[in-house]
Amino acid sequence: MEIILYSLITCIIVCIIMIWYITTYNKFQEYVIRINEAEANIDASLRKRYDLLNKSIAIITSNTDLKDVLTKIPELKNKKLSNFELDRELYLSINEFFVIKEEHEELNTNEEFVKINVSLNESEIELEAFRRYYNDVITDYNKLVKRFPSNIVALFSSYKTKTYFDGKKLFDEKRDNLKL
Repeated sequence: MEIILYSLITCIIVCIIMIWYITTYNKFQEYVIRINEAEANIDASLRKRYDLLNKSIAIITSNTDLKDVLTKIPELKNKKLSNFELDRELYLSINEFFVIKEEHEELNTNEEFVKINVSLNESEIELEAFRRYYNDVITDYNKLVKRFPSNIVALFSSYKTKTYFDGKKLFDEKRDNLKL
């Protein structure tokens, strides 16, 4: 009788541990899906920004005496960059775009250029919202990876902490200063 009781208790404990493991694993999967969704939104926004800047090159060169503008934009197409790196490169090009806009007021009379300018401003607001969402999800995910007992599931399932999409990196020369 005792052996049956011990077997039953052991079975119940194993079932509780399995249910906890599965629940925690599914929570990780939920965060992975949310992270992928956030990355896809950021990627789409960065591609839109790239396309707008690329389109602006022809408008700027045809309406000003400038010939070599936004030179980094065509080069980016052939590079394999992460969203972090692409964001940084596009940020530098957007700064150049706004300097050109300020120095060449004749561009403000071009309807296509004005549309691009408005779209770039809208994309910055959109991208900032996506970055914020991504960082919020990463915060929750990283807490799950580091806290006990969920860190046990992270260890067995090879989940590692992920990097924040840190806007501070845009303003300096250091490229490897992303927050963890």
